[in-house]
Amino acid sequence: MSDDLVQNQNRAPVSAAPRSGGARGGAGTQASAGAFARLDPVSESRVVRWLLTGIALAFLALFLVVPLAAVFVEALRKGIGFYLASLTDPDAWSAITLTLSVAAIAVPLNLAFGVCASWAIAKFEFKGKALLTTLIDLPFSVSPVISGLIYVLLFGAQGWLGPWLQAHDVQIIFAVPGIVLATIFVTFPFVARELIPLMQAQGADEEEAARVLGASGWQIFRRVTLPNVKWGLLYGVILCNARAMGEFGAVSVVSGHIRGQTDTMPLHVEILYNEYNFAAAFAVASLLALLALVTLALKFIAERHLSAERGLLDEPADTHPAAGAPAARAAVTSSIS
Repeated sequence: MSDDLVQNQNRAPVSAAPRSGGARGGAGTQASAGAFARLDPVSESRVVRWLLTGIALAFLALFLVVPLAAVFVEALRKGIGFYLASLTDPDAWSAITLTLSVAAIAVPLNLAFGVCASWAIAKFEFKGKALLTTLIDLPFSVSPVISGLIYVLLFGAQGWLGPWLQAHDVQIIFAVPGIVLATIFVTFPFVARELIPLMQAQGADEEEAARVLGASGWQIFRRVTLPNVKWGLLYGVILCNARAMGEFGAVSVVSGHIRGQTDTMPLHVEILYNEYNFAAAFAVASLLALLALVTLALKFIAERHLSAERGLLDEPADTHPAAGAPAARAAVTSSIS
């Protein structure tokens, strides 16, 4: 009997120890599981995503949506009749037509330059290629006011070519030609900067296949190169047009602010604002804002198609110029037929 009691006493601590250790182990497991739950990367990334999205939306609302809404509110403060009268005023109408005319001249010229420069840089090797690529970015690093002063130095009355221009009765500064030149200077990088990386990513396989099939240089450009970069081209044209219509600094230097003759829409807004005609100034500014919204919508559409094109260009393709490039073969066949 006493031996049984001794054996039971000896067993009791042994059997209790595992239960105690198991309880501590379970508590530790639950604590570690709670720690892992608190550090769940999925939930943490979701919180960070919503936080960053909220900050971005708040920033846009504060610095973009609210000012745009304020422009339209101030423009319509005196009623729709005054708003329409401000837009149809002869000076305002002259500024609108001049802005559209300058953009209609500058954008096609920059389009031609951008296509030629990007094609040369992306497809050929030549001396001065790096210099040309650097010079294309020059308007991005030079103040628009400085670019306007450059043309004053060249074509002004006291400029390098000023006496010759006066002798031949040619006026560039304080006239429409100066506005066009200044606008071209500040907007010419946009088309080229969109097309150069796109043409470089496109490669030369399809063009080589078209050349093997007997296509001319013009057929290759029109049937192969241009369809592959059309959305990038449109994207660059949209940005170029938006900058051309909204340019202020360079144009203000070369235009002379002659009301009804050489003031564009941004300059006309400044003139009206300096005259304390705030409602009319906001009316013209609202038209610029509408043009900006239309530009953003077109830019969004072009960006979607451009992203799709770049995704297709990243896909692997047959590197043999004659066997690959079915688009080139079909294009050249259709053009020859």
